[in-house]
Amino acid sequence: MKLFQKLLVAGTALGVLTPMAAQASEAFNLEAMSSYERSGSKAKRFDSTTFTKEVSNEIATLKGRVDGLEVKQNEFEAGSFSDTTTLDGKAIFSVGQADTDDDAYTGKIQGYYTYQMNLNTSFTGDDNLYVRIKSGNHQGYSVAKGAVNTYLKAGNGNADSLKVDKIWYTTPIGDHHTVWIGPKIENYYMHGTTPSIYKPVLKAFTLGGNAAAYGASTDTGAGYAYKADNGFAFSTNVGTKSNSTTKVGSSYINTGLLTDETKTSWATQVGYTQPRYSVSAIVNNKYNGWADTSYFTSDDGALRGGDGSSTNIGLRAWWRPEETGTAVPSISLGYDTSETDNATNSNTTAYFVGLNWQDMFSPDDRIGIAFGQPQKQENDEVDPFLYEIYYEYKVNDSISVTPAIFGGTHENASDVETDMTGYVVNTTFKF
Repeated sequence: MKLFQKLLVAGTALGVLTPMAAQASEAFNLEAMSSYERSGSKAKRFDSTTFTKEVSNEIATLKGRVDGLEVKQNEFEAGSFSDTTTLDGKAIFSVGQADTDDDAYTGKIQGYYTYQMNLNTSFTGDDNLYVRIKSGNHQGYSVAKGAVNTYLKAGNGNADSLKVDKIWYTTPIGDHHTVWIGPKIENYYMHGTTPSIYKPVLKAFTLGGNAAAYGASTDTGAGYAYKADNGFAFSTNVGTKSNSTTKVGSSYINTGLLTDETKTSWATQVGYTQPRYSVSAIVNNKYNGWADTSYFTSDDGALRGGDGSSTNIGLRAWWRPEETGTAVPSISLGYDTSETDNATNSNTTAYFVGLNWQDMFSPDDRIGIAFGQPQKQENDEVDPFLYEIYYEYKVNDSISVTPAIFGGTHENASDVETDMTGYVVNTTFKF
């Protein structure tokens, strides 16, 4: 009976300690133990006492290694940035040029950079404080930001100064509701429906044609979104900033927030999304000369300032195939209209078509083709047109290279039709 008890104890101990012993680099040899028992040697008989002696040293070794790992973990956490904040970012090198048939612009090869860090901090596990720190010297090719649509999505004109250009806080309320608030936020971060899945090179093609309905300036704002389980979504948000054109004597004054003199943008969106398609509509009312179209419209279409207010409507839709790596691309569409009450600025229209192919020649690569009409005044004799073609090659998980061609027709400051062609190679480093 005592022998049976000893064997029972030994078997139980083996079941508990074998997983730990298997992790040790010098685990005890079960085959050798078996030979102990078969040898018949009285001195090497397998019992609970012998077993305990054999593994005691291994247990001590494992404990020492675990203690060492705990020390290293504590040292890492003590020197880490934060236990609630994650950091990611990217650096983009751009080399390219843009040529026009306007003698005022001379095409020169130029090199630019953009550097960005994203800080995400959660205090409850569901909320997020977002801070974006950015620097760069990218304004466009050959010309200033806004002219002939050479401004890249990757561009950043901070004049080599590192600054916080986005900061806001968002938190869910229940299962279907989300709120945002921040001193530096744009309306398109606060919507319940993604308007486009096309990945652009030019800023003009962001958000399905970054026209007046979705275009916004970074400033103080707040928003709310409701997302139902069936794919329906509703969102509304407000952005506000001081009207710098208000003067007392010869000095500009701060008009505050949400006053009669304040520039304000109020956007409301409804949408319906399923895994392979989406449709949405947005109405964005802008007051007291809120003008944020300088970098994506034709010259005349960008003349939206003064004391005027506007009503901007945007329609968006996208669809993607069931599988990537086929000849069928994803399709993103956009259409915008804008009506102003300022007699010096007529109404405008814009449209966008974007096509993306993924995984065509290598894993995670992307082909993009987009074209459309930037904001065009209804009485304008020139029909502005813009296009881009690019191929994004992913070298590895952290590096991608994207050569692109872009161009189109533009109306310059002298009301003359101008053709433009540009070339760029973007190299993106993610961390």
